[in-house]
Amino acid sequence: MSDAPNPTPLTGKALLGKVKELSHLPRRETAKKCGYYSVTKDGQTRVNLTDFYDAVLAAKGVPLEPGTAKDGRGREPTYRVSVHKNGQIVIGSTYTEEMGLKPGDEFEIKLGYKHIHLKQIGEEDEVSKGEAA
Repeated sequence: MSDAPNPTPLTGKALLGKVKELSHLPRRETAKKCGYYSVTKDGQTRVNLTDFYDAVLAAKGVPLEPGTAKDGRGREPTYRVSVHKNGQIVIGSTYTEEMGLKPGDEFEIKLGYKHIHLKQIGEEDEVSKGEAA
């Protein structure tokens, strides 16, 4: 693996497999070979051990923040989603519960270049609209 300016770090099973394969190397070298490093403007390579350790723990299913592990069922939050075959993006109940959202809560969708911004529509918005009229 070369010192690419923006490496794509390994995650999940691929990360665990590579860590096992490189168990003979020092931790910093293993982290670097798994893509957990950055190259500064002046060409210095910085190994990101914290991100590496967090990724290894996540790959092993160890909760990284207190209170995130419920009863072992369901998915743990990753703050990443992918577009399904039908074109939908599902956020999931873990996030809506964390935000305190209820069925029927509405959002305004604003599209940007390579991002989607969701703004909750609530009583505050209705009050400010009424005052502006």
